[in-house]
Amino acid sequence: MTESVALKDYFSEELAHHLSTLIVPHYPSFQSEAFIDSVKHQVLPLQLKARVAVISQALKEQLPDNYPDSLAILLNILGPENKTEEGMFTNGYFLMPIAHFVETYGLNHYHLSMQALYQITKRHTAEYALRPYLAHDPEQTLEILTSWLNDTNSHVRRLVSEGTRPRLPWAKKIDVLKGDITYHFQLLQPLVNDPSPYVRKSVANHINDLTKTHPEQTLSWLRNEITSSIDYNSRVIQQGLRTLKKQGDARALDILNDLE
Repeated sequence: MTESVALKDYFSEELAHHLSTLIVPHYPSFQSEAFIDSVKHQVLPLQLKARVAVISQALKEQLPDNYPDSLAILLNILGPENKTEEGMFTNGYFLMPIAHFVETYGLNHYHLSMQALYQITKRHTAEYALRPYLAHDPEQTLEILTSWLNDTNSHVRRLVSEGTRPRLPWAKKIDVLKGDITYHFQLLQPLVNDPSPYVRKSVANHINDLTKTHPEQTLSWLRNEITSSIDYNSRVIQQGLRTLKKQGDARALDILNDLE
């Protein structure tokens, strides 16, 4: 599933069969045929994100009306945590409709849904599903994300960075958190030297996002708070400044020269 066309086709009748097989042992009243038929008759002309939405909606139609009950059933089919930093997407794509389910239907059950995203991200990713929660309750969401900065699971730490990226691929662009870029710096600073390359890559991409809209503040933060420290990961800085480097930004080049 390396090509977008192949990935789109993954979200199909076959996936509906698979999800149904997983759900029925935990919810025997699940109407498998109706669920599969609904997916089958809608997804064919659609692109990837729309297909995921169709499956998510079809799940809602066949699961209990009560969101906590539905969510409990879906959490039972997540499978084991991914203990590695490989296969997060390829092996976990079947969870995309579940993340979308939480993203779309869970805002009125904020804490329950945030805990669900915490579990989902250990197996696939919750970076897209997190966005409505940031918009819905930025204060509380930032507080939770801050508590996740020291989580022992690298996928959870990565979610802190990736889910708050202003220009996250496949997602709608967002302004800086609460209109103040310093919230991003507070989240990223503890992760600049994260032991996981997977997390550090996200941090670098996040920094690169910030340089596109707030270059002066981002460069000042890097200069005064990061590279002035005796302990920082130069690769993160290099990747984070790649766009400004390409543009020949003198301030960025000055920082990069000091790394050599």
